[in-house]
Amino acid sequence: MVNVLFVCLGNICRSPMAEAVLRHKIHERGLSSSITVDSAGTGDWHIGNPPHEGTRCILDQHGISYEGMKARRVSSDDFENYQYIICMDNSNGTNVRKLQGGEEAELLFFMDLLPEEELREVPDPYFTGNFEQVYELMDAGCDVLLDTIVREKL
Repeated sequence: MVNVLFVCLGNICRSPMAEAVLRHKIHERGLSSSITVDSAGTGDWHIGNPPHEGTRCILDQHGISYEGMKARRVSSDDFENYQYIICMDNSNGTNVRKLQGGEEAELLFFMDLLPEEELREVPDPYFTGNFEQVYELMDAGCDVLLDTIVREKL
């Protein structure tokens, strides 16, 4: 089983969107028994809350479920439970590295999946309001990630 964790600041916009998109793609390819996906935040402001309304709206527009998703905070245990921990921006990466326990998980930055993009961090739609832009990045990046997992791990 390959386990993937997406991390952003509050776990209500970017990382749950990535979780939902990747989960949808995994299901479409019939890989649900081989790959799991989750998301978490580096902050604790939204623990227990569902994804942001803007995230829910864009996922609804694309027919992607976010059922049962609730914000949680990333922990040092996640390094033992996930093979991939994928951060949305440099600040998230810095905060996650402070928690890093073992060397189990591979720590990545989401935009490294899309080297052709000028952006090097996923913009936070909580502040920009541009959920469509983030969805397009998640859709493209999750395709690359899933192809990589299938090629390297399955």
